[in-house]
Amino acid sequence: MPSSAVSEPLPVAARPPKIPVSVLVVIHTPALDVLLIERADSPGSWQSVTGSVDAIDEPLDATARREVLEETGIVDGLLSNWQQANDYEIYAKWRHRYGPGVTRNTEHVFGLMLPAPRPVRLSPREHLAWRWLPWHEAAALCFSPSNQAAILQLPARLAGGAVAGNTGTPP
Repeated sequence: MPSSAVSEPLPVAARPPKIPVSVLVVIHTPALDVLLIERADSPGSWQSVTGSVDAIDEPLDATARREVLEETGIVDGLLSNWQQANDYEIYAKWRHRYGPGVTRNTEHVFGLMLPAPRPVRLSPREHLAWRWLPWHEAAALCFSPSNQAAILQLPARLAGGAVAGNTGTPP
């Protein structure tokens, strides 16, 4: 294959099993506008950026930055680790992505603050559409209870200056 050729992603069956450790990254502005993206494998399901670690020793902040870049094209912003983990049962329709017998995932919550809403570049294999919404509308639209809960925390987190655990520089 010539070096200029673009390789196609591996079919799901050919990929190694996902590690059941993931990140949830709530992308927001100081005015509490929240970015949501619609899943390609579940049209009508809106969420924040999510994704699993690629290796068991991959730092969670690196996973968060990688997933934000892959899913939105965003490379900047103030990333903060909310020091919150959610343990939940993996939806049955997505368990085939994990190893045999894996039914639970631990999701680590991050926030990524941008100065203002902006257009994003989606990965069409993963997402169909994006939209910026006021925080309460975004929470109501999310299909995931843990994503809803994270977005509902935004006003209190920003009012309290909850930026402990920052792993980036201001935008």
